[in-house]
Amino acid sequence: MYEYIQGKVAEVAPAYAVIDVGGVGYYLHVSLETFAAIEHAAEAKLYVHYIVREDAQLLYGFATKLERELFRLLIGVSGVGGNTARMILSTYSPRELQGIISSGNAVLLKNVKGLGLKTAQKILVDLNGKLTALGAIEGAEAAPAASGGEVEEALEALVMLGFSRAAAEKVLRGILRETPGATVEELVRMALKRL
Repeated sequence: MYEYIQGKVAEVAPAYAVIDVGGVGYYLHVSLETFAAIEHAAEAKLYVHYIVREDAQLLYGFATKLERELFRLLIGVSGVGGNTARMILSTYSPRELQGIISSGNAVLLKNVKGLGLKTAQKILVDLNGKLTALGAIEGAEAAPAASGGEVEEALEALVMLGFSRAAAEKVLRGILRETPGATVEELVRMALKRL
């Protein structure tokens, strides 16, 4: 029904944004990725996914078409609702998520708050073959992202060096956002500088 909503950013928070279009404020649920993109903007254009439930009508807003399409794929998986999909997209950038799904790393995916191992495995099985079509969206060819195996290997190396798993994961996620194609050695080296 809605393709996008463009207007003044009336209010923005990590979980939602209010976009003023001609005096009407649209409340959109957003991921942290989208929040970061519009946090300091006076105006924004958010691609929309509209959900009608028995008890609510919800608008989800996304800074890019790629993020919206990933959201749509995620909510198409049985057991994954809008809030869970938004949490996944808040934890991992679209490119990181594509790398995790294509490498089949359920362990890394289940690190999302509220996502269990069975649901993570179901997401991987359902979406594994569907990601190839996303490469054409916005001309966003999937860049060589670090595979889940490389990230897991770097994480294990950091834990063996005595760092807490939670702190190491957080630092590695930050590094992956900045340099998605990093090797295991580069991941560990950059993480050591930040821990």
